[in-house]
Amino acid sequence: MNNLSILYAFLGGAIVGAGAALLLTPEKGVDVRRRIKELLRKKGILCSETEIDALVEQLTTEIDD
Repeated sequence: MNNLSILYAFLGGAIVGAGAALLLTPEKGVDVRRRIKELLRKKGILCSETEIDALVEQLTTEIDD
């Protein structure tokens, strides 16, 4: 595995972990989506509202399983 792959794996894990933590906190859905969008933007990842909604749905499904 090269260093770039390790970096992507780390960032992906960090994003999923942060998303899961945000989803497990007792906040309104709008606030959670805003915090996820801000977190991703700080990491240099720009997402639309639709993409954020899809990410939240995917994380919720994975956590529920």
